Amino acid sequence: MATKLAPPWFIVRKSRIHGEGVFAAREIPKGTRVIEYVGERITKAEAARRSEQQVEMSKAGDCGAVYIFESTLRHDIDGNVPWNPARLINHSCKPNCAAKNLRGRIWISAVRAIPEGAELSYDYGYDIDHYSEHPCRCGSLSCCGFIVGKSYRKKLAVLLKRGL
Repeated sequence: MATKLAPPWFIVRKSRIHGEGVFAAREIPKGTRVIEYVGERITKAEAARRSEQQVEMSKAGDCGAVYIFESTLRHDIDGNVPWNPARLINHSCKPNCAAKNLRGRIWISAVRAIPEGAELSYDYGYDIDHYSEHPCRCGSLSCCGFIVGKSYRKKLAVLLKRGL
């Protein structure tokens, strides 16, 4: 007897934040592993090379920047592959998901209950070094205007206030 699989937690469609996004296909309970971030496993050196190349390409047009996640001490995951819908999850300054590394596998998990139809998002955690290259379009009330990790937002507010 065949077992019936549960429908997927998400669907992909046009996003108001940026390009395409990932949305809840049904209500997602807090703590649910919604989707695994998959891609090509590459060395740290190759990840650095690809990251630099992708940043240069993104400066020339309106494409996403870098899709590389740290996986292990030796390897990273390059999620810039068409069979990885998790690469389309947008950043938010008030995210409803978080990326979690579980034994070298990256899972996007719900940090609170997510209603059907809501866009999935997580904090990309970018550092502050090149903040001006990453404007944020999340639209949350707590948006700082740039895609930087939560731990950098107070420092960024000070820099912006000083006009730097």
